[in-house]
Amino acid sequence: MAAHYGSGEPLQIRQIAAQQNIPDRYLEQLLATLRRGGIVKSQRGSKGGYLLTREPRKIILFEILECLEGLEVLTCEENVNSKTVDSSVIDEIWQEASRAANSVLQKYTLQDLCEKRDSRRQFDIMYYI
Repeated sequence: MAAHYGSGEPLQIRQIAAQQNIPDRYLEQLLATLRRGGIVKSQRGSKGGYLLTREPRKIILFEILECLEGLEVLTCEENVNSKTVDSSVIDEIWQEASRAANSVLQKYTLQDLCEKRDSRRQFDIMYYI
């Protein structure tokens, strides 16, 4: 959808599913969740389908995953007194890993993904003689 954004035309579920090799029903669920999260909008009618609500450069990956997966920032204040030293150490490491992952996801947009994909496709071109 990000690559198709410039055309202004909505993409139908069957088009996206075929291009991305995703089952239609699963894709319907994902798109419904993204629509509720304000990332995509649906358009009804014979030429209906789904569109991004904003430019791909304005949609960060963290926002998408937060919508789909319900990412939450872990807090170490939960049950501080009932934790063992071992579980506290593990929790701290998971929190650090979560912060690092969230930091990476907040750096990239859908536009960045498209650009990375396009640059890799250029390297994959084979020339035959």
